[in-house]
Amino acid sequence: MQATEFLAHLTHQRRLSAHTVAAYRGDLVQFGAYCREQYAVERAGEVSREMVKSWLALLVEEGRAPTSIRRKLSALKAFYHYRQRRGQQSDNPTVRIPTPKVGRRLPATVPVADLRRLFAAFPDPAETEDYFLLQDHLMLALLYQTGLRRAELIALRRRDVDLDRRKLRVRGKGDKERMLPFGTGLAELFDRAQHLRPEPPSDDTDINLTGESDSLFITERGKRLYPKYVYNRVRRYLSGVTREEKKSPHVLRHSFATHLTEGGADLNAVKELLGHASLAATQLYTHSNLERLREVYRKAHPEGGE
Repeated sequence: MQATEFLAHLTHQRRLSAHTVAAYRGDLVQFGAYCREQYAVERAGEVSREMVKSWLALLVEEGRAPTSIRRKLSALKAFYHYRQRRGQQSDNPTVRIPTPKVGRRLPATVPVADLRRLFAAFPDPAETEDYFLLQDHLMLALLYQTGLRRAELIALRRRDVDLDRRKLRVRGKGDKERMLPFGTGLAELFDRAQHLRPEPPSDDTDINLTGESDSLFITERGKRLYPKYVYNRVRRYLSGVTREEKKSPHVLRHSFATHLTEGGADLNAVKELLGHASLAATQLYTHSNLERLREVYRKAHPEGGE
């Protein structure tokens, strides 16, 4: 089932993340293998609605999570919609197929006390001479204090930081830009990192060609960061201060938004800071705040017990 043009469309026209494109590619490959094995169907135009329904039923029987099944169906729907728009086929086998419902899960967060212990453990920026220790401090502080996505953090360039006005230019989903404010603590980290940053190896000709010399964050080899690098660093530091099960960069983003709403921040302002396209996505954090209030009520009110 050939989907090369469709995947290129997702990357270059729709500007979806590499992670999303890879997931869609895997879903289409999996569905194509199923159609070949079960129905001896090789061509996308030969797929029927019954085949799609049969595959989804198999996924349910295998115990796949509803979120996983929803994404796989979304990949198929997007693929066949793309084919229809380009006149590659008239019938769409994914129409009128219901999407599995997913229960709303509250986002995982790290308690404020744990995060305070995390940042208190870093040395004073003015006294450290270790650039990569300082960079770790700056990365974690940025994720928690601005709510950046991991991909947004990796994409940051040195020229995106305006120290004078304490503003950060961020390129989010769909290549949309937003400006984020930051405080004096982050400004000090930015300034110190700028002075300690090592020069790239003189014999590394790839750096200037790829633009990595302008990357805000670099690996020990002077290269642009990659997703696993950021994940491993965040997990390492969070493992030292919290017993929360999830310890990913996105947990710091959730913590940023949750702590803002708990502190009384306007939901529309939180939406703008997070770079959400609609308020619906941000409203998840009001549910988190409600759960906290419910627990306080249950413990404190004489009639609050279950």
